[in-house]
Amino acid sequence: MSRWTEADIPDQTGRTVLVTGANSGLGLRTAQVLATKGAHVIMGCRSVQRGEAARRTVRGSAQVLELDLAHLGSVRSAAEKVESLDVLINNAGIMAVPYGQTADGFERQFGTNHLGHAALTWLLLPALKQRAGARVVTVSSLMHQYGHMDFDDPNWERRSYSLRGSYSQSKLANILFARELDRRSPDVTSIAAHPGMTATELTNNMADAHKSLVMRIGGKISHLFSQSVEMGALPQLYAATSPEARGGQYYGPDGFNGMRGHPTVARMTAAARDDLAANRLWELTTKLTGITPDLP
Repeated sequence: MSRWTEADIPDQTGRTVLVTGANSGLGLRTAQVLATKGAHVIMGCRSVQRGEAARRTVRGSAQVLELDLAHLGSVRSAAEKVESLDVLINNAGIMAVPYGQTADGFERQFGTNHLGHAALTWLLLPALKQRAGARVVTVSSLMHQYGHMDFDDPNWERRSYSLRGSYSQSKLANILFARELDRRSPDVTSIAAHPGMTATELTNNMADAHKSLVMRIGGKISHLFSQSVEMGALPQLYAATSPEARGGQYYGPDGFNGMRGHPTVARMTAAARDDLAANRLWELTTKLTGITPDLP
């Protein structure tokens, strides 16, 4: 894995990959790279207009799929259009947004970052099971280390809402879900990854006050610790394509505190390694989404 780069990606000809949030940032870069390696890329985007504009920057085979992770009806509709799939990359996300609810009544960050992706993954299992060596890559964050799963109030209906707390909970949920999926599925390899500190458009969705704080602090240190989108996409590309990537594992940058660098095995908190919590989250997600996956 030493200094793994895009050049190490094996030929992807004949493979179909769905990337959520593929109209910008890490998702777009991931789509661009995999298409140049021969994959057919399905670009899951909330806005078809923005998705088509992004698709025109992709050199290779790509198509846009309308997908709003904050609306389970949209998730179902999108999944029905995918017949077979080799890799699903759960990349999309929102961060530090003001309190709000998805179309189905879930808190927006938990509903979009975790529940939407979990539902999509479960609904796409029949398509994934058709392909040998199928993988699901779920993108988490360094912020998972601040996460706490409140199973009695996951949607912040009784607690005082916290921008960071909600985002961190959703990113912890991403790892727990990825690990539990790998444990339960004999046919699909599930892996988690994170991009370190990468300059993307994710801050566009932040609450204005929080964004201002992040920009003031981040502007002073970003030149020391942040990295390009090209580097930030490497861990999820590694997880999606490398023969050495292992199910149930978590990959991120190898530099200082996992902020930047080349892909390596990343550190998970004790909360992210909690098998009982992973199982409990799985059952809660089934209840909230109304989806029962065809798995043990």
